[in-house]
Amino acid sequence: MELYSASTKISRDKYSVEVKYSLLWESALGIAAITNESLIDTLEISKKNRKLIEQALSPKMMEHLDYVKKHNTWKTLLQILHQKDFEHLTSFIDYVNSLSSKHLKSIAIPYLGEEYHDLINELLEGSEKGLCELQKITKNHPFLPSYLKYIKDVSSEELKSHLVEIMAGWFETVIEPEKDILSAILLRDKASKENMLNNLDPEEFIEWATDGVKYSPEPSVHKVILIPHYFYRPWNVEADLDGVKIFYYAVANESISNEKFVPNKQLVQRYKALGDETRLKILKMIREDHLSLQELTSELNLGKTTVHHHLKILKSARLVSQVSNNKYDINQSAIDFLPIDLSLYLDSE
Repeated sequence: MELYSASTKISRDKYSVEVKYSLLWESALGIAAITNESLIDTLEISKKNRKLIEQALSPKMMEHLDYVKKHNTWKTLLQILHQKDFEHLTSFIDYVNSLSSKHLKSIAIPYLGEEYHDLINELLEGSEKGLCELQKITKNHPFLPSYLKYIKDVSSEELKSHLVEIMAGWFETVIEPEKDILSAILLRDKASKENMLNNLDPEEFIEWATDGVKYSPEPSVHKVILIPHYFYRPWNVEADLDGVKIFYYAVANESISNEKFVPNKQLVQRYKALGDETRLKILKMIREDHLSLQELTSELNLGKTTVHHHLKILKSARLVSQVSNNKYDINQSAIDFLPIDLSLYLDSE
C-alpha cells in the first residue's frame, strides 16, 4: 500500500504490536482523506461516491470541511482519539467538551520529541517566540508550521465547537448509514492481522500488514499500534505519540468481502505476475544486478514496449521497484511473504 506520512517526530529496540479499530477512527480518517486535496484523486473511493457524500452533507458541514482543509484539524481529531478508547460518539463529544483550553491544545499538538517539551509549553502559554522556534524546527513539514500557529491562536470554544460538529456531522451522515458494513470490514481485517501476529517478528509483521512499510526499532518507541481504515485506501498514514508509533493502514482487499473463498487481490495479482516466463527472467536478472529498462531490453532481446509492459505488471504487483538511475530492484520481502499469504488464505475459516 502507499504511505502518506502525517508523522511529526524529529530521532528514536524492540517494540510490541497492537491492532485496534474504531468507527471513530474511520470517521476522522474519512475527514482527513476527503479534505486532502493533493491525494483525493488517488483514493480508491470513486468520484461518484465522493460526490454522493458531499451532496448528503449539510452546507454547515461543507463549511467545516473547508475549515479542516485550511487548518488540518483532522490531526486534532486523531490526537484526541488516542487519549482513551471511546466506545461511542457521545463519549468522544463529552470528553472534548470537558477539556480545559490548555489541555485541549496540549493534546492537539503532535509529539515532536522530548527535547521540544519546553518549547511546546511556551507555545501553550501564548509565547510567539516558542511558536517561531517550533516553526523553524518543523519548517520542512507540509502543514505543521501553520497548524502550530493555528493551535496557539484559536480560541478553545471555536476549536471545541468545530471538532464536535465536524465529527458528529461526518459520523451521522457517512458512517452511521454504513455502520454494520464498515464494522464488519474493519473487524475482519483486525482478526486476520491478529491471526498472523504471532507468526512473524514485529518488523516483518508491520511490513506484511501495511503491504510494504519497513519500520525498524527506534530507541524511544516501545509500541506500534496498527489501526485499519477503509475510506483512506490505498494509503497508509503514519503518526507519532510519546513512545508509540501509529500506522493507520488500508484494510486488505479480502476483508472488504464477507464471501468465504475470496482471496487477497494482491495475492492473485502477484501469482499472475509470476505466471510468465519473461517476467520470471526479469526478476532473476534484477535480483542479481540492478538493471534499467534499456539494459533489460538488450539482455532479453525484446522490444522496449514489451519489456516495459512486463515491468508495469511486476511493479503493480509490488514485486519490483524503481531505484536510483532509473534501474529496477526486486522486492524480496514481497517474494518471501507469498507462501505466508497463500497459507493464510488457504487456512482461513
